[in-house]
Amino acid sequence: RAVRAAIGMLSELATFNRIRVLHGKKPIQMGVGVNTGNVVSGNIGSPKRMDYTVIGDAVNLAARLESACKQYSAQILMSEFTREHLKDTYRTREVDLVIVKGKTEPVAVYEILDHHTDETFPNMREALSPFANGLELYRRMKWGPAVEAFEQVLRLHPGDGLSRTYIERCRHFEAQPPGDDWDRVWTMTSK
Repeated sequence: RAVRAAIGMLSELATFNRIRVLHGKKPIQMGVGVNTGNVVSGNIGSPKRMDYTVIGDAVNLAARLESACKQYSAQILMSEFTREHLKDTYRTREVDLVIVKGKTEPVAVYEILDHHTDETFPNMREALSPFANGLELYRRMKWGPAVEAFEQVLRLHPGDGLSRTYIERCRHFEAQPPGDDWDRVWTMTSK
């Protein structure tokens, strides 16, 4: 339901943004982080100020994924824990393995693509395979071939910021190779 709600929110935002642009205003951007796990919910606070809220590691990871949307040029990011429950219901692509601030174990992160149109993500079907190939080559430290794969994605979808991010990483690692102990995990340093 959370993924459906996120897709619905972005679809409505796209409609709202078209109206904003017609009136000469800038479009509004939004990111959504989705995670599945146990939380504590209820009225939390003091007798003077009580708020209904949810807390816990699952909430914190969802918040970190929401923050990561900008870094990964994505609008909906979900954790591997949510993906396990979806059973390939939605079009997705793996984004990265990350360690979020305050944690030590990596989490696989996926982008949900169902809210996109042919205009916002042209040639999506054709682009997903070379992107996955580029990600695999990146993890095998094959920087040049990985760049070629991500450039192939950019020829299909010139606005794919995630492919641009990986090209930058590959070029960085080409110039300054990681050590033999590189775990293929990206550590997020901000909330």
